[in-house]
Amino acid sequence: MTADVWLPIPREEIDGLPDGPRYLFWNGGDDGTQEYPADPADCAVYVVPYMKPYELRTRPLSLMTALDVIQTLTAGVDDILPALPTLRPGVRLCNARGVHETSTAELALTLILAALRGVPGFVRAQERGSWEFGPHTALADRSVLIVGYGSIGAAIEDRLLPFEVGGVSRVARSARTSARGPVHPLTDLPALLPDADVVVIATPLSDATRGLVNGDFLTRMKDGALLVNIARGAVVDTKALLAELETGRLTAALDVTDPEPLPEGHPLWHAPGVLISPHVGGASTAFPPRANRLLVAQLTRYAAGEPLENVVATSGP
Repeated sequence: MTADVWLPIPREEIDGLPDGPRYLFWNGGDDGTQEYPADPADCAVYVVPYMKPYELRTRPLSLMTALDVIQTLTAGVDDILPALPTLRPGVRLCNARGVHETSTAELALTLILAALRGVPGFVRAQERGSWEFGPHTALADRSVLIVGYGSIGAAIEDRLLPFEVGGVSRVARSARTSARGPVHPLTDLPALLPDADVVVIATPLSDATRGLVNGDFLTRMKDGALLVNIARGAVVDTKALLAELETGRLTAALDVTDPEPLPEGHPLWHAPGVLISPHVGGASTAFPPRANRLLVAQLTRYAAGEPLENVVATSGP
């Protein structure tokens, strides 16, 4: 049996791939109709097409009977995890840790600054040719709460500190100590939320975090606080958020929404105090070189029979 590697990036665009496997290009095509490049039963490593519809990303999995590794190009793997029980035992699922931290943290900081300093209003005033002077909130001296303190959460903190924030609190699934201080468990959120001027959601989507930002969570946020979501849309209860936005008590900056893509006419588009970007945290010029380095490193380990990095789950009992 031929050990095939399916890549969503053309082989010639990735320098340094190891010899041995047969590299085949498949990303589903622009309209989702691209034919499989070979028999899926011969695929040993499946690199999941980036930012394609769920049905397309998972379509070939049931046919990949010899699969060893699924490598995503996303930090989150919530869309692929449900497929693992349908695969043969021992299939390793690896995420893209190390690829998106820089770009996503950069966007998180951009959204925070734009929302606090009133940049959307400046853009609208410029379109009207209107000079609308007035004070806005600085990031300096604001307290920030990061919910989801993995590699992306830590990268966000790295970029916050030069702005002289008043303090950073960190929350993750379980308590631990980081190089910058304590990381609180999720159970500490009720006590931490009332003190935060900015709450950044950077947690993976799981059963424990789906709908985490609900009415109770939002009610505990202080008046005038900013909610920033660069994680997954379903972490936030959209209906509860809309209720707070409509009162003007909270503001929000969202790179992800539920539903997503946000359909035309959805009330989030026109809710007061909300800034929306179209899930572009990782979609920047920083992505291709980092994604290519990850693939070269992982496939070099695979070809040499060495342990893979970023293994987040394995199929089977």
